[in-house]
Amino acid sequence: MFTGIVQATCEVVSIQQAAGLKTFEVAMTPELTKGLVTGASVANNGVCLTVTKILNDKVFFDVMEETLTLTNLGQTQVGDNVNIERSLTFGTEIGGHILSGHIHTQAQIKSISNTAEHYNIEIAIAPKWMNYIFYKGFIGINGCSLTVGQVSDTGFMLHLIPETLKLTNLSQFSVGDNVNIEIDSQTQVIVDTVERILAKKQLTDR
Repeated sequence: MFTGIVQATCEVVSIQQAAGLKTFEVAMTPELTKGLVTGASVANNGVCLTVTKILNDKVFFDVMEETLTLTNLGQTQVGDNVNIERSLTFGTEIGGHILSGHIHTQAQIKSISNTAEHYNIEIAIAPKWMNYIFYKGFIGINGCSLTVGQVSDTGFMLHLIPETLKLTNLSQFSVGDNVNIEIDSQTQVIVDTVERILAKKQLTDR
């Protein structure tokens, strides 16, 4: 489990192709590798990956074909920075919202407005996911716990503060790039339950 509070952006220093997967080598800081062991879970751009090897400050992850297809790790190249978050430790402060690290879909950056007063990103997402996205609700974007801004029929706005831009890789994306999306699990359960109850009610009312 994760909180969506990104701890650092770290460089992908190598990607090795193997049968059915790619192995990512990510350079991390000593603070991030302290106490880290093989088998631990680490979120990379919001994707929960298992540590397969640690070599000094380099951490290795095997990324399966399905994950490469579903997430933007499939487009990640050597030299790119990924958002990194270690697993949630109970007893510490939770500043975001609970994320599983299981990405639901990718969404495309439709526009970016960067002025002296604001940094806004407009996200376009497939209509099937819009039922779970609400104004002022939570959403996971590349592993960042963010608040949804204005919502339209085809997407939503993000209003990013300088601290978020400094600590994450969101400022490095351009129009047309894809970001990883994790829907808030509580919202999804509520919406799916209500839709199921309403569908049953319609059948019984006929």
